[in-house]
Amino acid sequence: MEIESFALERWFDEHEHDADIMLAESGIRSLDSARFDTDPGDLGYVIPTDGDPDFRARVADRYDRSADDLLFTCGTQEANLLAVLATLDPGDHAVVVTPTYQSLYALPEAITDVTRVELSPPDWRLDVEQVADAIEPNTQLVVCNNPNNPTGRYHSWDRIEALYDLAADNDAYLLCDEVYRLLADDPLPPVASLGEWGISTTSLTKAYGLAGLRFGWLCGPPEIADAARRWKDYTTISPSIFGQHIARQALGEREDAILDENREHARRNHEIVQEFVDDHGLDWHDPVGVNGFLTIPDGFRDAREFCRTVVEAESVVLAPGDVFGFDDRFRIGFGLPTDELDEGLDRIDRVIEAHTAE
Repeated sequence: MEIESFALERWFDEHEHDADIMLAESGIRSLDSARFDTDPGDLGYVIPTDGDPDFRARVADRYDRSADDLLFTCGTQEANLLAVLATLDPGDHAVVVTPTYQSLYALPEAITDVTRVELSPPDWRLDVEQVADAIEPNTQLVVCNNPNNPTGRYHSWDRIEALYDLAADNDAYLLCDEVYRLLADDPLPPVASLGEWGISTTSLTKAYGLAGLRFGWLCGPPEIADAARRWKDYTTISPSIFGQHIARQALGEREDAILDENREHARRNHEIVQEFVDDHGLDWHDPVGVNGFLTIPDGFRDAREFCRTVVEAESVVLAPGDVFGFDDRFRIGFGLPTDELDEGLDRIDRVIEAHTAE
């Protein structure tokens, strides 16, 4: 089993620690722990190791499923790993809609054959017929994320339903990473609520501003949830007891206030980035969430040159689009505090102006 180096994380590892401003972060700005009761009591294992049954039942109800169909994980990353391990064996086949977060295709590719179905600019529209053409007799898994990372494209409900029906008709599971779903003003239903072939993964990271909890979950049919539990015994064993304690609060009475506040923050920052895009004649698909996938300014050879110039000259980290397969674009995250966003964009302005003057 071989897996390729995670290009985005290696870029972050090279630049993030020493930079002043992180403008490639893909989630909403972090909440302060002072908003929560941070005393969970004894810091032992969570028992059962897939999470408290009553709490799992509360979360599973969002998917019209039972507690047995859901397990808590260490963020969405572990949830996606467990979903892939639970569905794929060597000799199977998977179809992955790209561009996307690298783990969503790299994990399946480490196990079996994968066909990628590429979304195309400028609208990044999901073509279900292209996915249908990629299906093979041994296809076990179809993978997408919605809203999409890095483009911010929110695939419509009719296309997601059609994608689910396509997977189900071929006895394949549809795995949807829905970590940005609740940043939408009118979120679509989760894929796991569609039926026995749907698997949803998510966490409290991107929409809730609680990345440090490392708390997420997988919800899907019983056979997938059971297989994921068996794999989880070899990964993190149980979720963080501290994370579960805070998650109960974030998904309880405080949830509506947190999400309303975060959506308003995202809308405000979105307007600021839209002005930046217009001022520099750049292009993006108007995103849902807090990620935009912008064309690079004129005069730069490619996204890597542009992003490296910005971080070296102005200490601002952007994500070069080649890590997503597009070397003429870069990802900008605008979920950070507004004053940091303003400062970061001012610094990028200086880079672009200096380059234009050369």
